[in-house]
Amino acid sequence: MTAKRIVLAVTGASGMPYAVALARAISADPGLSLHLILSEAAKKVLELESDVQAPELEALAQASYSQHDLAAGPASGSWRHAGMIVCPCSMASLAAIANGFGSNLIHRAADVTLKEGRRLVLVPRETPFNEIHLKNLLAAKQAGADILPACPGFYSRPQTIGELADFIAARALDLLDIPHNLGKRWKDG
Repeated sequence: MTAKRIVLAVTGASGMPYAVALARAISADPGLSLHLILSEAAKKVLELESDVQAPELEALAQASYSQHDLAAGPASGSWRHAGMIVCPCSMASLAAIANGFGSNLIHRAADVTLKEGRRLVLVPRETPFNEIHLKNLLAAKQAGADILPACPGFYSRPQTIGELADFIAARALDLLDIPHNLGKRWKDG
């Protein structure tokens, strides 16, 4: 069985525990192949918000790409994958994706994902949203992206930051129809 490729793009927005939870969940599934795009800004924010360093996150991936590598597989529609998640998604990346501005691999891969009709999940991590953010979120949704704000639920009574991160990771995986065992679902007890 060939593992399904999942692209995880990590931008420089706050919210690295979400990205770490996703990377760990995807890499732990033998049926999935994690392809990671880590922006330069994300590497800096990862150091500030997490005990995980960039090389550790990259080690979870089958392949890791520079945001500057526009010749990498995810930049091409003929390079098939089962979905892409941008988590966390900065407002700069949201603007680029919503407006088709493919100046780096994250933006180009998202554009290709949309044009090929594949699932694209954007996890914006900003608060509050201004009118420009809201317009870009709507434009991305209208172009075919799923918008999953980093707003964890509390019905599972999370006790740790990891449990909050797992909640968002679980929802992102749900949107790509990827089975997982992250956290409790509504009414699971």
